[in-house]
Amino acid sequence: MNNNWNKVVYKIGAPFYDRLFNAGSFLKARKRVFEELSLRQGQHILFVGVGTGADLEFFHTPGIKITAIDISASMLALAKAKVNQHMDINFIEMDAQQLQFQEQTFDIVVANLILSVVPDANQCMGEIVKVTKEQGTIVIFDKFESDKGKSSLLKKLFRPLISLLGTDIGRNFSSIVQPYKDKLQIRENTPVLLNGMYRKIIVEKLK
Repeated sequence: MNNNWNKVVYKIGAPFYDRLFNAGSFLKARKRVFEELSLRQGQHILFVGVGTGADLEFFHTPGIKITAIDISASMLALAKAKVNQHMDINFIEMDAQQLQFQEQTFDIVVANLILSVVPDANQCMGEIVKVTKEQGTIVIFDKFESDKGKSSLLKKLFRPLISLLGTDIGRNFSSIVQPYKDKLQIRENTPVLLNGMYRKIIVEKLK
């Protein structure tokens, strides 16, 4: 996977994205991801890879500020259409692997369905950690390889083919977060969809 190819995939897939990933079981899973998230007036929230803005409906708390980035202009255009006039939100076309923000800028960083699609998940995670404030929260909803055992032969065979669709089904979250373990505490890591392939992960950045 690379950014140029992903842009092509997202441009083609943008009109169909919500039908697949913001309906049915996926919508229920998204609700579970945010159901216990505490939002307060004055918080600054970053969406890393906001996509079509499917998660924005959960962020209508008055007084919060939202910055939403995505590498795909097509996805951003759809996300902008979901915004109401009362939301304080800024959309920016940006690479999730090179976040152009100061360190410790955001109280909450939402990284849903991004670590499995960027070319370098480790670099992306590092950028997320960098821009999150101390005692800030990182919210992740994504598909990851299980820590138990090895991938099945079928999964190994299909992984290169599925990557052509702009996503990787074989990434391991423990490996991705390992370089930053001294800066983070995982508060929750629970299965939410497809027999645990998709997980809800809540991480706190330590002081």
